[in-house]
Amino acid sequence: MPREFKLPDLGEGIHEGEIVEVLVSVGDRVEDGQTILIVETDKATTEVPAPVDGTVKEIRVKPGQVVKVGDVLMTFLEEGEAGRAVPAAEEEKPARKPEGKPAEAPVPTATPGGPVPAAPSTRRLARELGVDLRQVTPSGPGGRVTAEDVQVFSRKTEQAAGEPPPVPAQPFPEPMKAPPLPDFSRWGAVERVPLRSIRRATARHMALSWSQIPHVFHQDVVDVTELEAFRGKHKAEIEKRGGSLSMTVFALKAAVAALKAYPSFNSSLDSESGEVILKRYYHIGVAVDTERGLIVPVIRDVDRKSITELAVELRELAGRVRGGKVDQEDLAGGSFTITNIGPLGGTGFAPIVNYPQAAILGMARARLQPVVRGSAGSFEIVPRLMLPLVLGFDHRVVDGADAARFVGTIIEELQSPEKLLLTI
Repeated sequence: MPREFKLPDLGEGIHEGEIVEVLVSVGDRVEDGQTILIVETDKATTEVPAPVDGTVKEIRVKPGQVVKVGDVLMTFLEEGEAGRAVPAAEEEKPARKPEGKPAEAPVPTATPGGPVPAAPSTRRLARELGVDLRQVTPSGPGGRVTAEDVQVFSRKTEQAAGEPPPVPAQPFPEPMKAPPLPDFSRWGAVERVPLRSIRRATARHMALSWSQIPHVFHQDVVDVTELEAFRGKHKAEIEKRGGSLSMTVFALKAAVAALKAYPSFNSSLDSESGEVILKRYYHIGVAVDTERGLIVPVIRDVDRKSITELAVELRELAGRVRGGKVDQEDLAGGSFTITNIGPLGGTGFAPIVNYPQAAILGMARARLQPVVRGSAGSFEIVPRLMLPLVLGFDHRVVDGADAARFVGTIIEELQSPEKLLLTI
């Protein structure tokens, strides 16, 4: 009988995606692992592989269609099965019943010693929960273990060990429902444009962040006159190595120094357990402006990389983002975020914290400004290159005084290019 293929769990809390391209047609023969669909999910493009060796019998999706995890995308006739794939317009004829044992293949499982089929995010969840994937009963297509499978197994294990089940959190009151929109066409011509995948994902995530995190913002300016001279001196050298020596690169290193000094900014609040999760790694997201919208890829282990390495990696990663070449792993696992609107202008802005992180650093355009040096009795006015900074943070986790000290540390780092000579 035909085998249904459903949209698998794509990890990281993703529940839906938009079909970008269908790469097969009805009647095509496919091999297990062959890419059959391109799906765009929350800021990344994902290749969806065929789950079996067989023939495409039916295609139930088309480009531009939004599908949810568990929706049937296609049906297949597996190899060895009688029958043929026919277009939907043709009348389906009953297949001849094969002699002997039915040819329907069992759900694939991991072979002894071989890897268990699971997404990288599911494997990471299993490691965090201490779950052996080989003991988990898979529910995903092709015998794939999903994140939900891991969570269910972990809960059952805890309960079997005599640990009390977690107390369910008290539900939040239902938010006020927005009133229906008026008929705008009463006042003139209108056009309806679909909210596409990235814009839709951004809208959903920003609404989540703003509704869950009580935002507070701390602003300051930093004198980057010497840093700009330092950047100009080494810019060509870094470009020869394939990098781009932007202010964001220096901000990455300065942010790590501040995060190490004030770990609460490198954390997430678990409101259900009443715990603050302090992260002992420094994976920093960098907001990248693209034609499809704002995307935040993550640079991992910033503390272990030199200025040159960061300049090269950031340039390469931003290029892949703009070319639509990133996957979910490139966007996952950030512990802090930096967004720099300086190249586009502006004197400042208030960035929204990237939930479930605790803070975000915003940078605006550096400008020459008159700066007063000295005291009221003896002073001079000199031109200096001043860079506006703004820190958005979760007031449940940290206070304003902590934010002032955190930004102060960033300022000290950016005003001391000689420190950066050690990591060029």
